[in-house]
Amino acid sequence: MFAEILRSVFLGLVEGITEWLPISSTGHMIIVNELMNNESAFTASDLYLYVIQLGAILSVVTLYFHKLNPFAPSKSTAEKTATWRMWFKVIIACIPAAAAGLLLDDFMENFENWQVVSATLIIYGMLFILVEKMNKKTTVDSMDGMSYRTAVLIGLFQVLSIIPGTSRSGATILGAMLIGCSRTVAAEFSFFLAIPVMFGVSLLKILKYGLAMTLPQAVVLIIGMAVAYIVSMISIKFLINYVRKHDFKGFGYYRIALGLFVILFFTVQSFM
Repeated sequence: MFAEILRSVFLGLVEGITEWLPISSTGHMIIVNELMNNESAFTASDLYLYVIQLGAILSVVTLYFHKLNPFAPSKSTAEKTATWRMWFKVIIACIPAAAAGLLLDDFMENFENWQVVSATLIIYGMLFILVEKMNKKTTVDSMDGMSYRTAVLIGLFQVLSIIPGTSRSGATILGAMLIGCSRTVAAEFSFFLAIPVMFGVSLLKILKYGLAMTLPQAVVLIIGMAVAYIVSMISIKFLINYVRKHDFKGFGYYRIALGLFVILFFTVQSFM
């Protein structure tokens, strides 16, 4: 039990850091569980790995509660209308990923392995570097300035995140930047998209696997969610401050380095 709690604390830390940075939380969780030889434990189950994300989601709701709340008394009528427009954009952007997730959920579980994760880490790392070097002109500098067409296009990019190792935030941020969004708008819209998407994925896994947990397993899950919540608050603030002064090339180089490490590690392990 104590060892499982320690694993949950560590996985909550990994989830909180990687969920919001464009470096793939699912990829990191798969890799970490394999490195810990943890494949048969509760903390390696799909139920745990997806429901722990609820802690991360709550951090977005906490940090952006005023911006997300269309009923805030302090907002003017125009501000409330703008908030509703933002939510409509989020909803329509989530439709493609929701449809793809429902259709391909079982199929994509076959690709939750280090080979696919390492490949997508490297590919998207190269794409981040390439997009930043393209130095595309920014045409969307605010959430209110984003059109519904742009929101739908970002939603289509989000579909790519069903491939393990891609990174939901990575796919949406990369897509948003390609079609002219500023880094800050791309990052914040990615955060807001996570709310319905991650709630939906967690609910899907709960319906699929049920909540037939023992009390110790429930405690382990709650601890992981709590850690993910606290660490996510820090990660989100870090990313927003970071992109105001820097580009995403650093994350691209990190993804490539991690992907190469994964290939090297598991190739060597296969010969031992």
